[in-house]
Amino acid sequence: MPSAEEIRAGQRATWAGLSPSWEKWDDVITSQLSPVGDAILERLGITGTSHHLDIASGTGEPGLSVARRAPRGHVVLTDLAPEMIDIAMRRASAEGITNIEAHVCSADALPFADATFDSVSVRFGYMFFPDEAKATAEFARVLKPGGRLCSSVWVRPDANPWTAIAMEAIATEIVLAPSAPSAPHMFRFQSPGQIGTVYADAGFHEIAELDVAIQLVVRSPAEYWEMISEHVSLVALALQGVDGAARNRIRSRALEGVGQFQEGDTVRVPGVARCIVGTKPGERGGEGSAGAGPL
Repeated sequence: MPSAEEIRAGQRATWAGLSPSWEKWDDVITSQLSPVGDAILERLGITGTSHHLDIASGTGEPGLSVARRAPRGHVVLTDLAPEMIDIAMRRASAEGITNIEAHVCSADALPFADATFDSVSVRFGYMFFPDEAKATAEFARVLKPGGRLCSSVWVRPDANPWTAIAMEAIATEIVLAPSAPSAPHMFRFQSPGQIGTVYADAGFHEIAELDVAIQLVVRSPAEYWEMISEHVSLVALALQGVDGAARNRIRSRALEGVGQFQEGDTVRVPGVARCIVGTKPGERGGEGSAGAGPL
């Protein structure tokens, strides 16, 4: 079993390699994942003066959206890969967002003082943490009393055909080794209650979960394959070492599979994520006391 640092080093290299594709497909990805970002923001109780920490920020969401909602507050983006952070900060600069800063760091070793933030978001980061309990303890440490943590993970693969179609096509050509239950991978926390238990162990309460529907919308099956094969880590890693002929057969099967979701000139492939919110014990004071609303 690789050490936590070895896992992080591998992830850092993977995301650095994928960063150009994430920037290339940023508009499509942002649209696909926006319902998840909206659900996270609604449950964090963001106000105009919120101090917010976004973990595994990637190209910047939902941290940039928090910054827009908190013009008199401050947002900190973090990620393992400086290449991703560079994209996020370019986006912020292009939009004139100035109440924001970024740090390259690990989620389980945050360079921030205790009780610094009103809220923490982790959009699709938990699945890849080498030690989710240690990371969650860090989130609790840097949150103010009454502060909220909201994260998202993917539910089971069969509820996410936008990924499953590609992986099923790949499996017709190569043997895909099953991931160890505790090893970082995209669907590691697919079952209800898994992240909630981690929250509870870290001392969070008022824990609730919500499933959120998403859609990957592209212009054609060909664009679907181009996007998925370039930016989804699970797919990109599986395709490494596949020769040209096999890759073409995989592509053909994926195009056939995704064709069922074509509507005229548009392809709409569904998926489902799960959002999990919890509150750090203590009274949430000041302007940050706005309620998160029911799940």
